Amino acid sequence: MGGHGAAIFVGDAPGLDFLNSVATPADTTIDWIDDGAGLLSWLEQAQLVPAEVLRKIQAQAGSGELDEIARQARGLREWFRGFVLTHKGRALELAGLEELEPLNRLLGRDEAYHRIVLRPGGRPAALELQVARHWRSPEVLLLPIGEILARLLCTEDFSYVKACERPGCSLLFADHTRGHVRRWCSMALCGNRAKQAAHRRRVKSGHHRSG
Repeated sequence: MGGHGAAIFVGDAPGLDFLNSVATPADTTIDWIDDGAGLLSWLEQAQLVPAEVLRKIQAQAGSGELDEIARQARGLREWFRGFVLTHKGRALELAGLEELEPLNRLLGRDEAYHRIVLRPGGRPAALELQVARHWRSPEVLLLPIGEILARLLCTEDFSYVKACERPGCSLLFADHTRGHVRRWCSMALCGNRAKQAAHRRRVKSGHHRSG
């Protein structure tokens, strides 16, 4: 599924990882959900939908139908990105829920239900109450995305939702470090590049002063 390879999961919160499904990790923008196949691949990598469900939906739906769901997912992503960029860096305080109406409308379409399952690995076997979904149509693929966005709003302190400090990087993350000192989406993607750029600037400045 999908042709962009491994997606990026550095947000430390699934809702932010969804926003990071479009990124510029190496000076070229990649959108992991640019079509239906990409959406299926990203959902599998994010472990939001069981692989067997994705295969069943892929077999039953037309490519155009899945592409349309991917288009809706991108629209949801960019709407929510605007919300996060507006409110990040401070505690989330809303006078009302008007800003979140698109998300509440999506959540209202859910057909989730509870079921009793055996907890894996338990000896003796223990029972567990699990939330499941009816996967009746491709549109249902948007519902687990809506759930992780809602959980982000209700569980994360927006004071520590940050954007990577490297110029040109659009990745967002929840800073769960001690002291909340995280600056980069990851050292591998941006931290080391930023440090190398700073070193080059210092060397260049030193050459200018010596000249």
